Amino acid sequence: MHARHTCDVLVIGGGVIGLVTAWRAAQRGLRVAVADPAPGRGAAQVAAGMLAAVTELHYGEQTLLALNLASARRYPAFTAELEEASGVETGYRACGTLAVALDADDREHLRELHDLQRRSGLDSQWLSGRECRRLEPMLAPGVRGGLRVDGDHQTDPRRLSRALLTACERAGVVFHRHEAVRALLAGDRAAGAELADGTRLAAGQTVLAAGSLSGRLAGLPEEVLPPVRPVKGQVLRLRVPDAYRPFLSRTVRAVVRGGPVYLVPRENGELVVGATSEELGWDTTVTAGGVYELLRDAHELVPGITELPLVETLAGLRPGSPDNAPLLGPTALPGLLVATGHHRNGVLLTPVTGDVMAEVLTTGRLPEEARPFSPRRFVPALQEQPA
Repeated sequence: MHARHTCDVLVIGGGVIGLVTAWRAAQRGLRVAVADPAPGRGAAQVAAGMLAAVTELHYGEQTLLALNLASARRYPAFTAELEEASGVETGYRACGTLAVALDADDREHLRELHDLQRRSGLDSQWLSGRECRRLEPMLAPGVRGGLRVDGDHQTDPRRLSRALLTACERAGVVFHRHEAVRALLAGDRAAGAELADGTRLAAGQTVLAAGSLSGRLAGLPEEVLPPVRPVKGQVLRLRVPDAYRPFLSRTVRAVVRGGPVYLVPRENGELVVGATSEELGWDTTVTAGGVYELLRDAHELVPGITELPLVETLAGLRPGSPDNAPLLGPTALPGLLVATGHHRNGVLLTPVTGDVMAEVLTTGRLPEEARPFSPRRFVPALQEQPA
């Protein structure tokens, strides 16, 4: 098949980032197509869905913090609009997060994080170990202290994906369920893509939003391919029987033996435990060691977890960039834009990414809040040029 289809915007990649870009662009009146063999899948199927702009703050990431906070503030209105547009509940919960310390070193680390949060103008409350256990009685007796962050919430990425897919379909987005294998060029600009079945999709603008695969599309000049890499994460899903509820009332996270672990309770009784972070290329094998380490660390944090049924083990690939921040907006190749590299913040950054990409697709202007994340920052000769 070599049929040619024409659209205003072709989005390559149907994960949450590609879907929200397509939905928002279609709402602006653009004719939008999405190329993905399994839209609604991707890294979000493995993600825990923590909307943790405050508790995930890292040193040196203050610029990213501003974007994370902007997206977190949009989540309640974004969720309400999406659920109305799709008729699908997303599992958004304004439940808060508790980050706890299990030993003296972890307690000192949390104290330093608390200081950084306060210097950054963020709202978090230091609690004693007893106060932590009063909030979450299932916590281990050895908890030394913690940070209560009521503004860090959660959503269910799988349900979010379904809602975005349905909203796109209702907004008139056309889905081509094949992989984009080669970019199409017309002179010195991007002009769409060829799919695995031979279909050629012509587009006025092309958005590369294929997660960790974004840097592998053939036919593009090397200097405009986004420098993203796959970062493996393993997660577990357990079920909390009715007799054990409420098991946890909010997201609980900690650093155990130097590695982060989190437990995210869903209203439907699911408990997500994650996540490892491994630089292993394209490997998505669930390993006995990864499962063991997650269960061991989660057991130290919440001993009762070993009584729960284990229902799923999964591994996925996050798209990481050189500075672990997203790439948003136009590239040096006219007609080609990217929305990828979100690393651990893809679900959190979904609302702001949709708004940013729709704005630049319709006006040609990259919003001020997104300019630090232009893909051109990785091309030295273009760093001083305006977006």
